[in-house]
Amino acid sequence: MADSVADYVLRRLREWGVEQVFAYPGDGINGLVASFGKADDRPRFIQSRHEEMSAFEAVGYAKFSGRVGVCMATSGPGAIHLLNGLYDAKLDHVPVVAIVGQTERSAMGGSYQQEVDLQALFKDVASEYLVEVNVPEQLPNAVDRAFRTALTRRAPTAIIIPSDLQTQPYAPPQHAFKQVPSSEPGIVAPTVVPAEAEIARAAEVLNAGQKVAILVGQGARGAAAEVEQVADVLGAGVAKALLGKDVLSDELPFVTGSIGLLGTRPSYELMRDCDTLLIVGSNFPYSQFLPEFGQARAVQIDLDGTMIGMRYPTEVNLVGDAGATLRALLPLLAGPTDRAWREVVESNVARWWDTMQREAMVDADPVNPMRIVWELSERIPPHAIVTADSGSAANWYARHLRIRGDIRGSLSGTLATMGAAVPYAIGAKFAHPDRPVIALAGDGAMQMNGMAELLTIARYAERWSDRRLVVCVLHNNDLNQVTWELRAMGGSPKFTESQELPDVSYADFARGLGLEAVTVTSPDELGPAWDRVLAADRPAVLDVYCDPEVPPIPPHATFEQAKQAAQAVLKGDPEAFHLVVEGVKTKLQEALPGRRR
Repeated sequence: MADSVADYVLRRLREWGVEQVFAYPGDGINGLVASFGKADDRPRFIQSRHEEMSAFEAVGYAKFSGRVGVCMATSGPGAIHLLNGLYDAKLDHVPVVAIVGQTERSAMGGSYQQEVDLQALFKDVASEYLVEVNVPEQLPNAVDRAFRTALTRRAPTAIIIPSDLQTQPYAPPQHAFKQVPSSEPGIVAPTVVPAEAEIARAAEVLNAGQKVAILVGQGARGAAAEVEQVADVLGAGVAKALLGKDVLSDELPFVTGSIGLLGTRPSYELMRDCDTLLIVGSNFPYSQFLPEFGQARAVQIDLDGTMIGMRYPTEVNLVGDAGATLRALLPLLAGPTDRAWREVVESNVARWWDTMQREAMVDADPVNPMRIVWELSERIPPHAIVTADSGSAANWYARHLRIRGDIRGSLSGTLATMGAAVPYAIGAKFAHPDRPVIALAGDGAMQMNGMAELLTIARYAERWSDRRLVVCVLHNNDLNQVTWELRAMGGSPKFTESQELPDVSYADFARGLGLEAVTVTSPDELGPAWDRVLAADRPAVLDVYCDPEVPPIPPHATFEQAKQAAQAVLKGDPEAFHLVVEGVKTKLQEALPGRRR
């Protein structure tokens, strides 16, 4: 029997090296689902609990594997559900291919059941490449272009296949007018290096600096060694955008950690006081956390020329691969003989980590959320992968998790959507089934979708050679980040009806699924609980009851933010006294004697 269109699509996916498709079935992709069965589940059909989770799992897989993530959904509502995850891929520059069904061609335009204008729906999110396949001869070109574009543009692409076409016999394109052939799957990206004259200009700017700051993002991930060498030559400190948190080890004394609202004091001080700025592979959007305009001369390196010069008035823009460009730049660099700037940076970093430990150990009711990540950081395996959700969990991930060894980490960076940590972790396990994965999620995200995806974890755990996937729930019954934004940015008290969550035992729910489950209600239980779940022979949920009134406001909070929070207290915040006590106790750690100086 001749291959159907659906058979051919799966064959082409296999030729592109796709090992799994994150998906949810529906009659709009019945032909494709049937072909998975005929192909002995190659690639594997990984069933999520919701199409949005399929898209997030594809994003997580792509982020941690460096390969294309593939998701699939039915027509109408299934396709609509993919959108949030695909926008996450678009905004974080992640290669994902979405394959979606559509109503039968004979019914199109007839207001038929589940008929949605998918080309209009996906026009923005898949703006780099979107195609509806209406005859078999459009394949394989449509599939190949979707993959090549996703990889080249670092973006999501989408293929729409009507349900009746999926079961039609596949016919290849002919050597004929208006038929488009394709070639063998695969693509090798070129190594782009800027012109020598531009590299020399950049070196001149950097060599003139006495107080050099470097900002790295996810685009510098393949250039960690080169960034470290440049920092050593220039005597620079290195701050990390949140998506670049795992680019350099936090054990390096000149790495100041995350930057921005979720960032560290030494990163703030680095940008405040520098006279020269080198940006490598970052599109960090918050210019208020960069040097004052005109304060620093700046050089930027990025592979995507469309993203250069957007955040700071850079003097030299180098369009090229980060590693290759830095290697070409290094022989031309000569840093200051006076290392006073580097010594100041390293002193600030040492003092910061000492302060973070003190703040994490401040008593709270019942557990300080900072301590959750600090205790993890003390015992995390050096090859672990960490995902974090949006919300206050992202604060503690950004500031308290110390990257070292081969630790990888990510979260929904630019979209900052809730609910990504658990599906990201599932995608990470399929990318690296031999590595432990930890997801840090707030209870809001768990109630939104994380609890359902525990079913997915339980279902597929046996496929992973290392079955450790730990979901740590920061259990405070509060949508905490928004609560603090109301207080600090709007001067408004907590509005209980919008902010409080119904209480549920996440550990009991996990235990019912056969997962390891530990509940923590006091700080002394926290370290042993982490030891237990990190040593488990199966996935685990660590349900930590923590204090919602420990402030996630950054250590460089402005006077205006502090005033707004105080006004919120005066307006009758229901937790006013508690939050003031916790805030004072936390901030006192920055002024206590005995710190390293």
